[in-house]
Amino acid sequence: MKKIVFNSSLPRSGSTLLQNLLAQNPRMYCTPTSGVIDLLIAGRKFYTDLAEFKAQDADLVQQGFLGFCAAGMQGYFDGVTDKPICIDKCRSWFHYHHWITRFYPNPKYLVCVRDLRAILSSMEKLWRKNRDRSDPDEVTGTLNMITINNRVNRWLNGPPVGVAIARLIEAIQTGVVKHMHIIRFEDLTETPEPVMRRIYEYLEEPYFEHNFNAVEQSTQENDQLHTFYGDHRIRSKVEPPVPDFMEILGRDICASVKNNYGLFYSTFYADKR
Repeated sequence: MKKIVFNSSLPRSGSTLLQNLLAQNPRMYCTPTSGVIDLLIAGRKFYTDLAEFKAQDADLVQQGFLGFCAAGMQGYFDGVTDKPICIDKCRSWFHYHHWITRFYPNPKYLVCVRDLRAILSSMEKLWRKNRDRSDPDEVTGTLNMITINNRVNRWLNGPPVGVAIARLIEAIQTGVVKHMHIIRFEDLTETPEPVMRRIYEYLEEPYFEHNFNAVEQSTQENDQLHTFYGDHRIRSKVEPPVPDFMEILGRDICASVKNNYGLFYSTFYADKR
C-alpha cells in the first residue's frame, strides 16, 4: 500500500517548489495540481443523493462508500506510479479532514503558508503582467478590479486566495491545524535544508540529500487551463524573493491586511511581529 501525503497549501506560497524538491527523492511521486479529491467529492455526492443508496441499510452503505474512497485513492496512484510515496497537491485536502480520516487514518498534510501581503503582491504582479489578456473578473463599467484595493478585496473574498485562507483559518478554529505540518515560504526559501529535514521527520521517512541549487521542474501543467493567475513555473535555485509588498500594495493596504487577519499572523508569524 502506498503512503499518500497531501500537499494542501495556500496559493503563491511555494507548493510547486516543494513538490519539485520532494520529487528529487526517487521514492516519491509528486503530482502537479491534482483533481483526485474531486473524484472523491463527486462520488460523495452520488452516495449522498442517489435513491439506490438511500434505500439500503445506512451503516452498511456508509462502510461500502468509505471502502470505495480508500480503494479508489490507492487505485489511482497504483495506476500512475510504482513509487511507494505519493505527494498529492491540492489545496482542498485538509478542509475535508474529518471525512478523510474515516477512510485514510492519520493523514499527513504539508501546508505551505506565506505572509498574506506577499501572496497578494504576487497576485497583483501577475495581474499587471497579463494586461494583454482579459481577466474574467474585470467587468467594464464596474469598480471591482479598477484599483489595487478593489483587486485585493476581490482576491481576499473569493477563489483561489480567499477560499484557501478561510479554510486555513477554519482549520485553526477547529483544531485541525494540529495535524498539519506548516512550512513558511520564507523559511523554505531562506533555509531550505533544515526545513526539509523537519518535513522528513513529520513524514517519518529517512532524509534525502536535496540539491537546492539545481531543482528540475518535474511537475508539468498547462497554466492556460488554470485561473487567470496560474503560474506553476519554478526557479532552479532555491533563494528568497525580494520582499516588495510594501512597494506593490502600499502601506495602508498592507496594514489593513495584517490587522484583519490577526489570527493568521498570530498563529504562523508570531515570532515576526
